[in-house]
Amino acid sequence: MPLTPELVQELNLLVKFPMHSDMEGIKVNHDASSEMISAAQRLYDKGLVTQPDGGYLTSSGHQALEHAKSALRILSGKVNV
Repeated sequence: MPLTPELVQELNLLVKFPMHSDMEGIKVNHDASSEMISAAQRLYDKGLVTQPDGGYLTSSGHQALEHAKSALRILSGKVNV
């Protein structure tokens, strides 16, 4: 499956969430880019965040974030072998 621009936008937003705390989230403000607002809505529709404008990660969102950050570490060459 190729990465569409929409998936890239969702990943870019997802990796902005903090991994270390369930009590921290993000809010995509109304003056953010339309792409970022749409990405937040799509993450919400997929059940990865708690609010259409961000909020907190769900348990599925935490899993997605862990996998996304792992993939970024691997692709950026920051993996210890």
